Amino acid sequence: MKRLSLLTAALLAGCSVGPTYERPQTPPAAAAAFVDPGMTKVSPGAVEGEWWRLFADPTLDRLVVEALAHNTDIRQASANLKRARAILSESRGARLPGTSTSAGYTRSRTGAESVQGSLPAGVDGVEGDFFQVGLDASYEIDLFGRVSRSIEAARGDVDAAQAALDAARVAVAAETARTYASACGFAAQAAVARETVQLQSRTLDVTQRLFDAGRGTIRDVDQARVLAENARAQVPAFEAERRAALYALATLTGRPPAELDAQADQCATPPGVSALIPVGDGQALLARRPDVRQAERQLAADTARVGVATAALYPSIQLLGSVSLGAQSLDDLGKSSSFNFSLGPLLSWNFPNLTAARARVRQAEAGAEASLAAFDGTVLTALREVEQALARYSGEIERNVALRRADTAATNAARIAVLRFEAGRDSLLQRIDAERERASARATLAQSNAALAEAQVALFKALGGGWETAPEPVRREATPAN
Repeated sequence: MKRLSLLTAALLAGCSVGPTYERPQTPPAAAAAFVDPGMTKVSPGAVEGEWWRLFADPTLDRLVVEALAHNTDIRQASANLKRARAILSESRGARLPGTSTSAGYTRSRTGAESVQGSLPAGVDGVEGDFFQVGLDASYEIDLFGRVSRSIEAARGDVDAAQAALDAARVAVAAETARTYASACGFAAQAAVARETVQLQSRTLDVTQRLFDAGRGTIRDVDQARVLAENARAQVPAFEAERRAALYALATLTGRPPAELDAQADQCATPPGVSALIPVGDGQALLARRPDVRQAERQLAADTARVGVATAALYPSIQLLGSVSLGAQSLDDLGKSSSFNFSLGPLLSWNFPNLTAARARVRQAEAGAEASLAAFDGTVLTALREVEQALARYSGEIERNVALRRADTAATNAARIAVLRFEAGRDSLLQRIDAERERASARATLAQSNAALAEAQVALFKALGGGWETAPEPVRREATPAN
């Protein structure tokens, strides 16, 4: 009796076939500090969670929070997470017995021709009632771990869906900051272009007056007009790009494009981080980046699915049972004579034809192998993106510093050229050339300021922070029409 109890306990406990998941190792160098020379322009400190606050721009802070709460991509990722959790709940339900209840009433008649010789003469049939209530139950003994592996796979899917939601938050926060910086940058470039138009227009006016007085040539007038019109042509292009960025910004925050943000519309200078940006190291990066976590959890789920497929190579054992009450009248339904039951195991096995089951195992193994490759690729991509962002950020810093010096020199040279021209010591052509160089230097600096802000955002995105304290996504309420 003792041996039978132990055998029953072993059967009920079962064992899980298939590989046991272990987190894959990453290259030792991946955990070290980043190697790009641009590390001298950042800090090795811990990465900021709400990194956008380092820009010290209240409008940007508000826009990012709104995007995290109302962006449609984030809402969709959140719904996918809810679905994955529901599937996990369904998988866990397989550990419990399946039950179904039934109740029925039947009025039947059997004709005399169907029971010849059993009815008295003159009786053409028999009619009767039958009442029945019952309970059926089934329980799968998870002998080879099909149920437990299914739960393990579903749990991995939930974790992967959570990581996908966090990855969407990182992407949306970065895109919101980048789009805002882009709108501000185009506004600044448009302002520089307008100022250049004013300067070139004054130069054109002076050139025209000199020509009218017989002190210049038509070529001088045309050259001055070319500079003025080229500067004027840039203004609508910058304005169009600024408006396009504002439309994109509205959509990112869950609004129709027509509902432009008033404060973002007034921004005229790209935001920037003046302090050293903390970047941490490779080990912290891989632990923080949601896409790395998503790839690792997907690998865990696909590894568990190998066990689910492997379990199909072995017998499946179910305990089946049913109880019912059946009688021809309601009054007799509760009597002991109406009680029925059945109980017993059911063993099912696809043996000896296991071709399809073995094919599914190979499919699952190939899926796990692909997920492992995807995980390794995601790790390498994360490291690459940070190194690339550091390189570009470092290069843009150096470029911006040089362009600031160039702008200062060009402005000073243009001021001196105007004074020398008015004193009659320089020609008009020299003044025009100085004005052209000044306009070019200022426009290039304005473009670099915008590029520097976008390089900072790209670095923050590569570092993978910003999802830790994100609000729960909700559908934005429609704004009433005025």
